[in-house]
Formats: sequence, structure tokens, C-alpha cells
Amino acid sequence: MSDTTYTPPKVWTWDQASGGKFASINRPIAGATHDKELPVGDHPFQLYSLATPNGVKATVMLEELLELGVKDAEYDAWLINIGDGDQFGSGFVEINPNSKIPALHDRSGEAPVRVFESASILMHLAEKFGHFLPKDGPARTEVMNWVFWQMGSAPYLGGGFGHFYAYAPEKFEYPINRFTMEAKRQLDVLNRELADKTYIGGEEYSIADIAIWPWYGQLVLGRLYDAAEFLDVESYEHVMRWAKAIDARPAVQRGRMVNRSFGELSSQLRERHSAEDFATRTQDKLESEAAE
Repeated sequence: MSDTTYTPPKVWTWDQASGGKFASINRPIAGATHDKELPVGDHPFQLYSLATPNGVKATVMLEELLELGVKDAEYDAWLINIGDGDQFGSGFVEINPNSKIPALHDRSGEAPVRVFESASILMHLAEKFGHFLPKDGPARTEVMNWVFWQMGSAPYLGGGFGHFYAYAPEKFEYPINRFTMEAKRQLDVLNRELADKTYIGGEEYSIADIAIWPWYGQLVLGRLYDAAEFLDVESYEHVMRWAKAIDARPAVQRGRMVNRSFGELSSQLRERHSAEDFATRTQDKLESEAAE
């Protein structure tokens, strides 16, 4: 192994040139960097997000509720471009002081409620509408076991494996090996669990699947970090079966499109304000209209 040895200083200082692809937006302090109010639409729920794995959790959950006919789950989805630092605007920081997407403003009650952290959004909506989370007992506990597993595990996949394998300005053997080992261990955990049950929490689709699929499902489907071959994802046959089954759900297909600003133009619905937007306001159609 030929990694350059690094000797940490006695006191760390911020080098703004470091950090690779995300150097312009990562910083060691919190708070707003500029004043910017957030737009507000007509629906009870205002979502401010981007179609990263964490963002997809929220849009899939809302689309799944609408698929069930829960009309009170209608929402406006506004694009937060994290590459431009939108998450550091004063309006966004008021909803999420941690400056991470997704952030939800629930305006359905007498007073608006801010909901941040993707698992909190899933649980808030599940409890509010009574879907995708068992009400009590061992079944509920099992679903929540896996929701919290995802919240604790995904940083190793995204911030660990994904960063050093795909985004770091230089490739080093030690961190890639370290986080590859953990990513594969996590896939093995899921593969063993899914060997004898349909969904990760049991036989019913739940917020555990909605939390885990955008990370691990999309990983094995080849949509994260261009790493499917490297991780030998085909060997995790039960995860692959589960990932494909969830990928085929209409609400999941719609949820993946919302707040998406990358990929095929026809897959990008940068803002979502009604169900009709999926047919009329994808980026390919908007650009075609603008060119006429």
C-alpha cells in the first residue's frame, strides 16, 4: 500500500480548497450564508429537496400515499440545488438548521410544523395518515429497527464508500478497501434478511423499504457511484429481487423523478405541483416549449 502518510496538526483548521467535488459547499460551521425566502405553493405539504437517495425517500413516500388515494397528502416540491448552496439560504435553515435535504413544511394544521431528517419525514407522514407503518407491537418495532439501521448504515455507504470510490480528488487504497468491506457487509445483511421474506420489515411494504431502497436498491441497480460491477452486486440475489420489485412500483417511478436535475431530461421533474406535471412539465417538454 502506497498511501501518503498524513500527520494531523495539533489544531485542525479549515482548508477551503480541500474536499474534492463538494469543497464549495462543505464547511465546518452551521447557519445561513445568505437571505433567501422559500417559495410556498397551495398544497398542505411543502417539500424542499433534491433527488439524492435521501430526497427520494420523501418523494416516494408522498407519491405512495397519493397512489393509495390519500388526497390530503398533496404536495408542492421545490428544487434545492445543493451545488449552488441553496440549503444555506435563511428560509431553508429555518426549516432545517442542519442545512440538509429533504426538508418538509407541514402546513395542514393550525400551525406549520417543520420536519427534517428523512426518517423523521417518513415517520411523520406514516403516523399522520396511518399507512406503511404498523400501529403497534412487534411488527412496528421490526420496521423501525430497519429504518434506524438505514440511518446508521447509509453514511458509511454514501459518505464513506461513495466519497472515496467516486468523488474524492485522489484514490487511496486504504479508505476504499475499508468502506468497500463495510458496504458489502451491509449488502450481505440485507441479502440474508430478504432470503425468506418479501420486504425488509416482513411481508408488508413499509417505510423501512422506502428508507432503504433509494440507497441500497439503487446501488444494486447500478444507479449509484458506477460501482455495481466493483461491488459484485449480482451476487446479492435477494437484494436484487427486492430492488427490482420496488423499482417497478408506479409511485417509486414517479418519486424518483421529482426534484431531479440530472440524468435524462425526460426523467427530470424539477418542481412538482400536481399529478399532471409528470405528463406535462418534465424538463424535456419544458425545454422543447422554450425552443419553439
